[in-house]
Amino acid sequence: MRYKLTFVVGLALGYVLGTRAGRERYEQMKKSAKDFAQNPAVRNATESAAQTGRQAAGKALHVVGDRLPHSVADRVHALRERRQGNGKVYEDDDWGTSNT
Repeated sequence: MRYKLTFVVGLALGYVLGTRAGRERYEQMKKSAKDFAQNPAVRNATESAAQTGRQAAGKALHVVGDRLPHSVADRVHALRERRQGNGKVYEDDDWGTSNT
């Protein structure tokens, strides 16, 4: 109950502070966030982090690959081959998800 109350109080406080700041401040923060995300240094850092994550995931796959159920291991290998083949991972996805 305490966590629900804390959440509701935080939500109400955020709403009040947000409405006082107004639309102009919202647009200003939105522009700042967009400019930050488009900064070449930030883009390079995120790509570097993504590459490091992919490498770590590949190493982890080799470590735990023998312990995975065959259905999971087969799906992981299929996704890796698809990415290396044409770069489109989500094409013809049969996991019950959509890209829309």
